[in-house]
Amino acid sequence: MRTEEEMFHIIINTARSDDRVLAAYLKGSRANPNVLRDIYQDFDIMYVVKETESFRADLSWMDPFGKVILKQEQDDVFGYGDRFGLRSHYDRTYSWLLIFEDGNRIDIGVETVEAMREGSNRNKLFLPLLDKTGCLPKLPPPTDEDFYVRKPGAEQFRGCCNEFFWSLCDVAKGIFRDELPFAMTTYYAQPHHMLEIMLGWYIGSRTDYSVSCGKQNKYFKRYLPETIYRLYQQTFPDSSYAHFWKSMDTSCRLFRETAVLVAESLGVVYPEEYEQGFITYVKAVSGGSGAD
Repeated sequence: MRTEEEMFHIIINTARSDDRVLAAYLKGSRANPNVLRDIYQDFDIMYVVKETESFRADLSWMDPFGKVILKQEQDDVFGYGDRFGLRSHYDRTYSWLLIFEDGNRIDIGVETVEAMREGSNRNKLFLPLLDKTGCLPKLPPPTDEDFYVRKPGAEQFRGCCNEFFWSLCDVAKGIFRDELPFAMTTYYAQPHHMLEIMLGWYIGSRTDYSVSCGKQNKYFKRYLPETIYRLYQQTFPDSSYAHFWKSMDTSCRLFRETAVLVAESLGVVYPEEYEQGFITYVKAVSGGSGAD
């Protein structure tokens, strides 16, 4: 596998030798001073260019990067362009995700100077690699503060609690109907997502809202106390309904414990009525069984 130094040498030399490229900068985790380095990190690269069309029309400019074994680009159906609403304005910016035979990965984009100046493709994780024309902005050293957990207001807190218990009622309904796809998808999309938001706020309340939990909360293990993280692990069920109920019980316990602490830190009251409403609903429709 090529080293980080080798990859950056190729990336920068490719930009330097192409007259269409005006500048290059690094984004993402490799620009983040708080992220531990490993071989799995992408090289998130942006080339500032005179125009984008020629880069899209002929991909031979990527050849120096190596043999691509898997590629996704911004205009692919069901790809990241669809997920993030990016299937437009290709004359201003376009990008590709590339995996190479040695395991390295480059997520690379091209953008015009005008698009770069608007800043829609960058945040404070910005590290200049090459600037032929002096077009790149002069910014402070990279920081991930754009991704810090944000302190919630009272309405956000109550809304999270309400959605957690309300949507758990739908999960329970799916289990009682033996509709596993509905129950499982709803569980992860709604109440489990609210649990993770609350855990993020719990971390924020313990760190003065000065850390990032990472993409998809990948740093939970780093910031949550060991006992809480072990409970969090138990909130992931398998296809057994008996195990599903246990995971839901653990989710409720973990949500309540952390929400009470977050409420104290915010100076608000934990809304007990939402939790009691869920418990009453499950007992009413199950004849007293199910979640017990």
